[in-house]
Amino acid sequence: MKRAISIRARLVVGSVVVLLAFLALAGYAVQRAHEDSVRSAQFARLQATVYLLLAGAELDADGKLVMPPSFPEPRLSLPASGLYASVSNPAHKENWRSPSSVGLDLPFVASDGIGHWRFEAVSRGATTFLAVAYEVRWSVGSSQVPLALSVLEDAAPLEREGAAFVRTLWSWLGGTAVVLLVSQALLLQWALAPLARVTREVRELESGRQDDIRGRYPAEIALLTDNINELVRGERIRQSRYKEALSYLAHSLKTPLAVLRSSADDTAQLPGVVKEQVSRMDGIVQHQLARATAGGGAVFAPALQLAHLIERIRASLAKVYADKGVAFEVRCDPELSWRVEEGEAFELLGNLMDNAAKWSHGQVIVRAWRVGDRLCLCVEDDGPGFADTSDVLKLHVRGDERVPGHGVGLAVVDEIVRAHGGELRLGRSQLGGASVDITLSTA
Repeated sequence: MKRAISIRARLVVGSVVVLLAFLALAGYAVQRAHEDSVRSAQFARLQATVYLLLAGAELDADGKLVMPPSFPEPRLSLPASGLYASVSNPAHKENWRSPSSVGLDLPFVASDGIGHWRFEAVSRGATTFLAVAYEVRWSVGSSQVPLALSVLEDAAPLEREGAAFVRTLWSWLGGTAVVLLVSQALLLQWALAPLARVTREVRELESGRQDDIRGRYPAEIALLTDNINELVRGERIRQSRYKEALSYLAHSLKTPLAVLRSSADDTAQLPGVVKEQVSRMDGIVQHQLARATAGGGAVFAPALQLAHLIERIRASLAKVYADKGVAFEVRCDPELSWRVEEGEAFELLGNLMDNAAKWSHGQVIVRAWRVGDRLCLCVEDDGPGFADTSDVLKLHVRGDERVPGHGVGLAVVDEIVRAHGGELRLGRSQLGGASVDITLSTA
C-alpha cells in the first residue's frame, strides 16, 4: 500500500520553500530599493552640478556666454574624469563643454523644455551614462536668452558599487538562510519528538514487547494515545471473552457428541439420519472453533517465524501419516516472519498441509516467501488433484466422501485468507496433484 508523505517531510519541505521564497523576495526588494535609492542620489548630485553651472555661467551685454575658467567641482576640469558638462546658447550658436570632455564623443541630452528637468540613462557604445538636462531663460537687458544645460556622469562606478552591494546582500541572506534552516530543522526535531516516541511505542505494542502506550505526551497526542490504549484493552477483553465462550461451547458439546458417536458405532440399527446429524454437529463445532482464530489482520500480534511453525506441523503430520510414508519438502527462509496469531497460522497451514498429506501418494511440497508487503504460500501434492475447484471451498463439501472429514478445512482457510485481504487459488501442481496458492497482505 502506498503511504502518504510523512508529517516531518511535509513540514521540512513546506518551511524550506516558504523560507527560501521569502528570502528571495526580500533580497530582490532590498536590491531594487538600493538601486533606486543610489540612482536617485546620483541624479540629485548631477542636479546640483547643473545648479553649479548656472551659478558660474554669465552672459555679456551682447548675450554671449561667458564661463569661468574653473569650478568648485574639480572633476569638471580633469580630462576623462567621468563627469562632463555642456552649456548651449542657441541664440548665438554657442556650445560650451567642460574641460573633462575634451576629445570625447559624449551623448549629451536636451531638456524637455524651459523649466523642465530630464533624468535619463543613456549609452554610447559599451559605456552607460547618467544624464541630467535643464533649460532656462536668461534675461539680458530687455531680451530673454535660452540656455540649455546638460550633465553626464559615467555609470561604471555606480554599477560597481551596486554589484558589491548585491554580493554582500546575497552573501548575508545565504548565511541567514543556512542558519534559519538549521534552526528550523532543530525546532522541527524537538516539536516532532513526541510523534517519534509514540511511533516507537506503537511498534513495541505491535511486536508484543509491551502491553500499552506508557509515555507522557502533549495534549494534542495524549487523546490519541489514550484512545489507542482503550482500544487495545477492549479488543483483548473482547477476544478473551469470545475465545472463552467458544471454548465452553466446545467442551459442552464434546462429551454428548462422543457418547452419540460411540452409540452409533455400536448399534447397527441406529437410523442413518442420527448418524448424519451427529457427524454434521461435530463438523459445525470444528468449524466454529476454527472461525474463532480467523480474526484477520492481527495488528498487535508479534511477528511469527514461519519456518519453525511449518516444521512443527510437518513433524506432527509425519506421525499421523506414517503408514503412507509421506515425504514433506519445506522451502522456507529460516528468517522469514509474518505478523499473525499463532493459532490462526496453525489453522491455515495445518489444514493445507493435512489435506495435501491426506490426498498425496507420498510427496508434499510446502513453499513460503515474501514479495514486498505480501506473503506467498504454496502447498503442492502428487495426489489426484481437484476435480471441482468451484465447490471445494464451500462448507461441508468434500473432495471424496470415502475419505474421513467434515469438509470444513479449505472453507476455514478461505475465511482466514479473506480476513487478511488475501487471495486463494486452486490449481494443478507440477507434481501432478493439487496446488493451493495463497497471497496474504499486510495488516
